[in-house]
Amino acid sequence: MSETVTIDTLDGSGDFAAYVARPSDAPRAAIVVIQEIFGVNAGIRRKCDKLAEDGYLAVAPDLFWRLEPGIELDPDVEPEFQRALDLMGKFDQDEGVRDIEATIKWARGETDGKKIGAVGYCLGGRLAFMTAARTDSDATVGYYAVGVDNLLREKQTIANPLMLHIPTEDGFVDKETQKAMHEGLDDHPKVTLHDYEGMDHGFATEFGDRRNEACADKADERTSAFFAEHLA
Repeated sequence: MSETVTIDTLDGSGDFAAYVARPSDAPRAAIVVIQEIFGVNAGIRRKCDKLAEDGYLAVAPDLFWRLEPGIELDPDVEPEFQRALDLMGKFDQDEGVRDIEATIKWARGETDGKKIGAVGYCLGGRLAFMTAARTDSDATVGYYAVGVDNLLREKQTIANPLMLHIPTEDGFVDKETQKAMHEGLDDHPKVTLHDYEGMDHGFATEFGDRRNEACADKADERTSAFFAEHLA
């Protein structure tokens, strides 16, 4: 079952919509799904639906609501891709993480205090790292996170497990950035990094030209096992 709910900001100054997919029985835990730069589009909703099929309450907050509520863009349509890049440039990531924190708080209330995880993609992968460092998420996963090299100063505050999926031929994350991620995080007791040789940004998207079936399945299997272990 899916629905759209309204979540209050942490400071009570506003509210934002979130797509929610609920499992058929009582949820085993909840997972916040953090959007790419394309909004809470069909691909992100499908991520939520699949998590609900696995028994989780899944919720995807509309993080671009201050810029344009309800935005949905297709990465395979060039004008929409360019519009998404423009939105990313205007987006306040610190406010976005606070909205993720508000969503985690909402999810804890919905699940009577069960564990809450988070998973993000692209910009959402970067926000997943920030979520692991700044919130009480019990377990967090980031796919093709951008710009993590300039967030490494926050790694000491990561207290709960974090997994990052890194495509080695990511057009938005160059080799030097990937190297910095490994050098900065490989020895962190709470962080696990997985490389995907030859893969580009967006390889685990649900729909469209970017998806690589084999590597998407491999990454999603690792994510599923990670959440099964840490959100139990």
